Amino acid sequence: MRAIELAQRSPQSFDVVERPMPEPRRGEIVVRMLAASLNYRDHQIAEGSYHVPYQRPLVPLSDGVGQIVAIGDDVSRFVVGERVAGTFWQRWVAGGFEMADPNSTLGGPRDGMLAEYVRLDDQGAVRVPDRLTDHEAATLPCAALTAWRALVTEGGLKAGDSVLVQGTGGVSTFALQFAVLFGARAIVTSNSAAKLERARELGASACIHRGQTPDWPARVLLLTGQRGVDHIVDVAGPATFAQALSTLRPGGQVNVVGYLGGMKGEINPLQLLERQAQLRGLQVGPRDAFEAMNRALTVSSLRPVVDSVFEWTDLAGALHRLRQAQHVGKIVLQF
Repeated sequence: MRAIELAQRSPQSFDVVERPMPEPRRGEIVVRMLAASLNYRDHQIAEGSYHVPYQRPLVPLSDGVGQIVAIGDDVSRFVVGERVAGTFWQRWVAGGFEMADPNSTLGGPRDGMLAEYVRLDDQGAVRVPDRLTDHEAATLPCAALTAWRALVTEGGLKAGDSVLVQGTGGVSTFALQFAVLFGARAIVTSNSAAKLERARELGASACIHRGQTPDWPARVLLLTGQRGVDHIVDVAGPATFAQALSTLRPGGQVNVVGYLGGMKGEINPLQLLERQAQLRGLQVGPRDAFEAMNRALTVSSLRPVVDSVFEWTDLAGALHRLRQAQHVGKIVLQF
């Protein structure tokens, strides 16, 4: 079978290689890949800037969906032919973050999804909703689950809440869509008029062009009657954290899920104290949260937003699209 390997010769190099067909061991399944999707983490790992170094050669990408073609001994959760997605944390089934095994994450250190056939732990896979296409289902494991866990599993999102969403990348777009699904009010910020127009189409209650509104936190407060937002899904990181936090209502929730704006910046703990803010950092989530999200997607009309589709061997083109930062939703690779 063919796979893409990040090569050892330089950080941004990769090859299409021949590998042996994987055979399922006890408690494992093998899936024929149908589609995969990119996350910002994949870009960083590919260029060698991720904060955790992983050994190469490495098959990249943590997100994807495939059809089961073989099952190992003692596998009772699935049968051959079912369509499943792998979980980012292959061995985090339920419970708190202390249950997550850092050596089990797909796309580093464990080989990821950019291969024609992939071997997964049977406990690290979930059935995906039949109503979603392969391209749509491939977007779910990291971006969708991160937004779901931030707002629903941990955040208790409810109708009438207000959510500050930064940008229109994968996590942010799902956060917008989940806010709309639950009857909450989504306020979206971006430096792109085109992206904001797309956010409006997806149901954003208000959109703020940061380039045209330097004091955008004041605008958020105005939109909420000076009360502030109930939830912040922070994908920008420390560079703009203080500005985002200034829009939070007393007792509100801040979910730190990324650092697209950079890894350096000043954070004043007094801001947290003054607002009695609930602050949490999130790295995707366990399988039971993924399954709960899929149940909601099964009975809702929500469809993941697929920005663009590339052939799975065109990793360079897909990464270039991600680096341009003009996408709305998810970038998908099809097999």
